[in-house]
Amino acid sequence: MKGGGAKGALSKKGEETNLKKKKAAAVDEKAKKRQARKERKAKKDPNKPKRAPSAFFVFLEEFRKTFNANNPGNKSVSAVGKAGGDKWKSMSEAEKAPYVAKAEKKKAEYEKALKAYNAKQSGDAGGDESDKSKSEVNDEEDEDEEDDEEED
Repeated sequence: MKGGGAKGALSKKGEETNLKKKKAAAVDEKAKKRQARKERKAKKDPNKPKRAPSAFFVFLEEFRKTFNANNPGNKSVSAVGKAGGDKWKSMSEAEKAPYVAKAEKKKAEYEKALKAYNAKQSGDAGGDESDKSKSEVNDEEDEDEEDDEEED
């Protein structure tokens, strides 16, 4: 029985290393899955226009300024949002009307910007058009013809 203790200790160490290897393999597998998800997810275009804010968020922009002026010690964002939400709920439709109008105006601007963005994207997809306008291209052709005439 003298040798049994040493043998038992070795088997425990072997089990510990196997456990560590299994955990490491599981972590690697999770990392691979995470990476695959990131690759599948579409990349966001930083040039794409941001969505227009709703009437509540237009109101909240203005409310945030007055709330912070009245409560200079407040550092909590959630307190501002909660107070703004309570105020918005207590407002009548007539009081909300100017914010709704501003939101509609911003939405119209957003839709116009989005159409321009989409048109630019579809134009870039063709690839045969360069960034130069047609007048610049025509100017270059005229210069080339003038250069040819001067050489003759």
